[in-house]
Amino acid sequence: MSFLKLLSRLLRTLRARLGRGSRQILAALVACTAVGSAQAVVTGGGSAIGEVTCYGEWANPISDICWQCIFPISIGAFAVEAGQEDIENPGSPICFCPIPLPPYYRMGLEIGFWEPTRLVEHTRTPFCFPSLGGMYMSGGDAFKPPGAQSYVSRDRVSRDGFYQTHLYANPLLYYLNALLDQQCLESGSLDLAYMSEYDSAWHDDEETAILEPEAPLFANLLAIAACSVDCTMASVGFGIRELFWCSGCNGPVYPMNGNVPVHIGGIQASSLLTHRILAKLHRLFIAWQWHGEGAVCNGYPAPLMDKRGYKTQLVYPIPLVGGTDGTGLNRCCQPLGRTTQIWGMGREYPIRGEDFSYQVFRKRNCCVSD
Repeated sequence: MSFLKLLSRLLRTLRARLGRGSRQILAALVACTAVGSAQAVVTGGGSAIGEVTCYGEWANPISDICWQCIFPISIGAFAVEAGQEDIENPGSPICFCPIPLPPYYRMGLEIGFWEPTRLVEHTRTPFCFPSLGGMYMSGGDAFKPPGAQSYVSRDRVSRDGFYQTHLYANPLLYYLNALLDQQCLESGSLDLAYMSEYDSAWHDDEETAILEPEAPLFANLLAIAACSVDCTMASVGFGIRELFWCSGCNGPVYPMNGNVPVHIGGIQASSLLTHRILAKLHRLFIAWQWHGEGAVCNGYPAPLMDKRGYKTQLVYPIPLVGGTDGTGLNRCCQPLGRTTQIWGMGREYPIRGEDFSYQVFRKRNCCVSD
């Protein structure tokens, strides 16, 4: 039996048992329910529902993903760099990992590479999904907390912004079966894992402070000045791990939410928010560290994220691929905190180009064996 037939039968039964006034109230409630059900639809391909607009594109794994970013690929300290940037790897090519059965250890080769595992998008429109072709989930507005509207302010008093953020599990190498043994790859497929619309802390600095009690320690001129050093290091290589409160040239990691107090441009703001959402998931023990000597056999929780363990590639609105980074070095992935003044030029444009999507590459050291 269809939903409409069931609703009609239920309505006839209730009308037979209710008085005239009650029947009028019931009719109004049913009408509101029908309208709400009709509006709770999902549209895609760049959608406009009423005054809501949502734009985006599906990423082409061949032309829109910078596959050079998986390099360098290393065995111990020896690496095939292919012109790409890397952090230190365990020195020995031989590794041993515990197993539950005799002989209780397995021997293997220590492999290092950069694994594409996450897709992060930032949008001005709540419930808009640029990475899913501009799909807009209408009807979801009823569930968002107060103050969840995204905005960018450019008035004379302030120049701040706020974006909604979505994070997807996107282990490209696994479902494309493109590299190495699958024991060293995160399994799964494209899956929506986080929506800031349902995270009240993403919109509220005071609620976010519960997650980051140490933040006031870095709200001073000395700590802020140290970020200039991190900016310099991130622009020529990787940022400084010990300066975990800095996102290089893009701004402060705290607060770990969607409020951008100094909005210079969409590329800068979205790069900062990509750093923040990764740091937040580490703080919540959802994201783990997978690089270094201690992660060869398995990842481990790292509530203070090592920002050197991630590189990002802009996928939307204009993919950063090939030799289009503006430096001639053919590096289309950027360490967290790198200045956007060079590689981000010309990649933001009005209306359709003001939401952003990044493929995240995570450093992985793994012990490979039969």
